[in-house]
Amino acid sequence: MRFVLLPGHRFDTVGVAPLIDGISFDAMLADKAFDSNWIIAEMNARGALICISQHPRRCKPLAIDPDIYKCRHLIENFFCKLKEFKRISMRADKTDTYFKAMIYAVAALINSR
Repeated sequence: MRFVLLPGHRFDTVGVAPLIDGISFDAMLADKAFDSNWIIAEMNARGALICISQHPRRCKPLAIDPDIYKCRHLIENFFCKLKEFKRISMRADKTDTYFKAMIYAVAALINSR
């Protein structure tokens, strides 16, 4: 099963359409920032499973598969552990290559714990 993982900030929904255009995937794991009716309609049209942490103001809550939600939660926890490292959280590397290498190094360190 292939997933699309998207970060969450308030107006990140603007960048979703070009990001997922032409990409096929089976599920979308996202946080509350992506709890938007048009995104949910797009995922339904594609036949993708939806696992979005929902806003409390949503009138009709979506049914979420608890197993997929556990995967989403694990991924969120991993990003929290990555951000414990100052160099990654501040994005101190000058190039994308060095930043990517640092993420790999820190991920290996986290995995070895």
